[in-house]
Amino acid sequence: MSLSVGIVGLPNVGKSTLFKVLTKISIDIANYPFCTIEPNKGVVQVPDDRIEKLADCFKSQKKIPAIIEFVDIAGLIKGASQGEGLGNQFLSHIRETQAIVHIVRCFINEKIIHVEKSVDPLRDIDILNSELILKDLDTVNKRLEHISKDVRRQDKKAMAEHDILKQLKNSLNQGKLASQFFNETPQTWEINFELQLLTSKPTIYLLNSDLSEAPAPLLEKIKNLGGSYLIMNIQEALDALDLSEDEKKELGIKSNALSDLIRKAYEILGLITFLTTGADETRAWTIKRGMTAPQAGGVIHSDFEAKFIKAEVIQWNKLLEAGTYTEAISRGWVRTEGRNYIVQDGDVIEIKHN
Repeated sequence: MSLSVGIVGLPNVGKSTLFKVLTKISIDIANYPFCTIEPNKGVVQVPDDRIEKLADCFKSQKKIPAIIEFVDIAGLIKGASQGEGLGNQFLSHIRETQAIVHIVRCFINEKIIHVEKSVDPLRDIDILNSELILKDLDTVNKRLEHISKDVRRQDKKAMAEHDILKQLKNSLNQGKLASQFFNETPQTWEINFELQLLTSKPTIYLLNSDLSEAPAPLLEKIKNLGGSYLIMNIQEALDALDLSEDEKKELGIKSNALSDLIRKAYEILGLITFLTTGADETRAWTIKRGMTAPQAGGVIHSDFEAKFIKAEVIQWNKLLEAGTYTEAISRGWVRTEGRNYIVQDGDVIEIKHN
């Protein structure tokens, strides 16, 4: 399953630095707006020690982790929705991603230029979200215009959509994100599948700070926006790239911040991991939470879903405890599941198909 996360924010807040930390790819990092023009893209492995343990247990020749693509997108400024700066490019690149990491500058450093001349996280969040809302309003207006003929013909489907779009437009005009509207009226989420509104995308607010705690008003704002948050000193993470775990501990540098970010991306997108293991390979597979065994099999190969018979399932830790499939079966820990089984995170699955 392809997973793409866009890294966004105002210029000079740490987007490209974070991208380098995540992907270890050498890219331009400079103290001026629009250093990034074309989006940088990099694939990151999802940290998962279950793969290592299962691969060691079964002496797998290959270990294949799940992956996420991170996209470093050009900085946004006021007026982006009207094409200011690199606005139109910026907004089109966001549309192609499934989730957003919104970097918010909280650190004070007079040597690093702030496009608004001062550090104000609350204001900066409003600037970026306002531009996304304006672009979504443009999308909604175009859709209203597109269905206007069908509405005049009294087409029931078009009229129902028209009513929802008018409510959505009113909500956006009040400064609310599309996600806030859809969460209040969940039966309307299908509208977003076609519109792909920018402010409906799950968002992690990454607070780039040298402090361990964020101000209460900032956290309250993020909560009201329905977002998740992490606090990270991105420059410190970059400086620590080549340090050992012991050196990081000695310097008091948090070593799992990047793992936390990647796991948070999984969480907000409602994703889980199931595993397959054996002598050939141990592999992590990414699926949507709530998928059935046949659907999970389809991620491996379409025939596994179309010709599904049953699934042999065991949780990864129980398989490790048994040491072999034969022993796990003898202990009654391997279950046979049918078409309606909902796959759980950490399941080790073998699909039986025709």
